[in-house]
Amino acid sequence: MRNEALTGYLLHQRSYQEKRALYYLFSEQYGVVHGIGKKGAPLFVPLQLFATGKRDLKTFSQINIAQIPSNSNSHSDSAPKVDQVSSPMSEQELVVKDTKDPINELSYKQITGQHQYAALYLNEILWRLLPTEDPMPVLWHHYQNSLEQLKQPLTADELRLCLRHFEQHLFTELGFSLTLEQDNMLNAIEPDMTYRFLPDAGLVPIVHTEATTNATAQSVFEGEEIIKMVEQGVVLDTLSNWSRLYRQLIDHLLDYQPLQSRLLWQQQQRYQ
Repeated sequence: MRNEALTGYLLHQRSYQEKRALYYLFSEQYGVVHGIGKKGAPLFVPLQLFATGKRDLKTFSQINIAQIPSNSNSHSDSAPKVDQVSSPMSEQELVVKDTKDPINELSYKQITGQHQYAALYLNEILWRLLPTEDPMPVLWHHYQNSLEQLKQPLTADELRLCLRHFEQHLFTELGFSLTLEQDNMLNAIEPDMTYRFLPDAGLVPIVHTEATTNATAQSVFEGEEIIKMVEQGVVLDTLSNWSRLYRQLIDHLLDYQPLQSRLLWQQQQRYQ
């Protein structure tokens, strides 16, 4: 790349020298791009920048907040510079901080409250699972739409539905097609049978007399539940089962390494 114009969202950042940071940018044009740029770029708002470099680590320059969307109620003649905002989060805290210059109030609604943890979760699974410089424009737009949803008032169930729908798009983009109509032996799912979901094998029938511990209960589904999931998709009535299933798949893809955003969410729930 040489002065390649990119539009994207920051997924993650780490300090790099005194005044610069290592950025993981989810770009519309090239997917995830790694680069070094001036500190202070914000999360959850679209950025415009220029990327230069032939290797995996690019140099980011002229980082600006992207122009206000046409459907926004606010307008601005020019995009504010990145040095007008303070660093939105540290690697240890993963907490969005208030900016000194309230750019979001001028251009975009801000993601607040518990929705911040959900947005951090989306960022974390993307920067940990997506390959580098592999264009995924469809997933990029789904991510953008999910952030817009998280800026709206949502009930707890609506928030979970937003996350599950995005995970569904992510699995599709990564090539993980879940076959829930059949078990691992290609037999049709029976409503009166019980199955264990194994990410590497699919749905495996188990006998009712088989003991299930608390550790494995999360992976056990009744055939009737599975049939309902296939027929209705990710809706409120099937949400709990899809949440159990997708959590197992995410954990498997991450090699069962903990998610920092999930730990923060759990800590926040304990203190409520």
